[in-house]
Amino acid sequence: MKTIQKILSAISLAALPTLCHAALTVTAVNSLPFARASQTIELSAQQLAPLGETDLTKIHVQDAAGKELLCQAVDTDFDDYHKPDMVIFQSNFAAGESKKFTVIVGAKQIYTPDQFKAYGRFVRERFDDFAWENDRIAHRTYGTALETWQGEPLTSSAIDVWSKRVTRMVIDEWYMADNYHADTGEGMDDYSAGATLGDGGDGLWLGDKLWQPKNFVNSRVLSAGPIRILFELDYEAYDVGGTPVSETRRISLDAGQNLDHYQVFYKPPTTFQGRITWTTSAVGLKKVAGEKKDFNADHGWLSISEKMEKGQGMQGVALVVDPKKFAGQAEDAKNNLLLLKTAPDNSVSYYAGFYWDRSGQFADYAAWEKYVDEFAQGVAAPIQVTVTADR
Repeated sequence: MKTIQKILSAISLAALPTLCHAALTVTAVNSLPFARASQTIELSAQQLAPLGETDLTKIHVQDAAGKELLCQAVDTDFDDYHKPDMVIFQSNFAAGESKKFTVIVGAKQIYTPDQFKAYGRFVRERFDDFAWENDRIAHRTYGTALETWQGEPLTSSAIDVWSKRVTRMVIDEWYMADNYHADTGEGMDDYSAGATLGDGGDGLWLGDKLWQPKNFVNSRVLSAGPIRILFELDYEAYDVGGTPVSETRRISLDAGQNLDHYQVFYKPPTTFQGRITWTTSAVGLKKVAGEKKDFNADHGWLSISEKMEKGQGMQGVALVVDPKKFAGQAEDAKNNLLLLKTAPDNSVSYYAGFYWDRSGQFADYAAWEKYVDEFAQGVAAPIQVTVTADR
């Protein structure tokens, strides 16, 4: 019997290489009638399984001409010792264009600083900020240490805006120099988020009132570039019409984009029995004097043109939501709001971002609105991806 088992085992081991494939072909199709730049292609561990490699940091991607593309292994669930479960890469697409890519196994990916187009980190030295950026925009939001800072205490879960003129990563240098309120040619912080929602903060909407969290208390970086920064922020329970509700924000920003993706998960107390009484979230943009608002219900976006606070030009801010989840517009003293129906798992998903007219990224506000509208259409019709194993 042992001899038979050894023979069967040897046969299985001999056959193993034939179960793996030397390469996979990825076909990606842009189904929309306009060009789309810096589109992120996501390949799951399951799709990559035919390669026979479980270490996704060894995955490489080539375009149709055989040129290697920058790719990144991403951990989306923060389990298995921070083990990646997805590989991403980017490409530009013409209107209606179809492209093919080859995926192979190679040496472990090692990146150089100049390859990073997205980055973020917890900034303990600045009273627990969390800051993040890509090659187009930058943000920060506030941790608990800022609530009790004697110099300028602030209790807020707002999303702050840092306006960039350059494509390289700057947040580490800006914190180091501690002069980011002045533009020395790279950009600046010219946005006072304060106790508003800023550029894309959230809360719950109940009794025609916004209920929002305080500063975040914990952070986790799931993936820190070079293509995508992905992290989570935890907020302690805050009162929502008599019910304490905590939340986790999952935020991601990809290279080449001006809008972040926000996924927010609301959590009632574990002792809460019965059905949750709130079903509507509110996501917002800070009110600014003299602002000009444009709203498109069919495609699900709100865009606002507003003056920079120190006379440093104009900026556009925007929200993009799923039109099927849209539950109305609202406002309070500080914020312009879009109301969203929460999903059965008490979550919402939306996008928010901005541009600065001195960044050179858009010709004017009309070009920005075109970008926002096409971005919203792209969310509804993502790049279509199929993966086949080469024979």
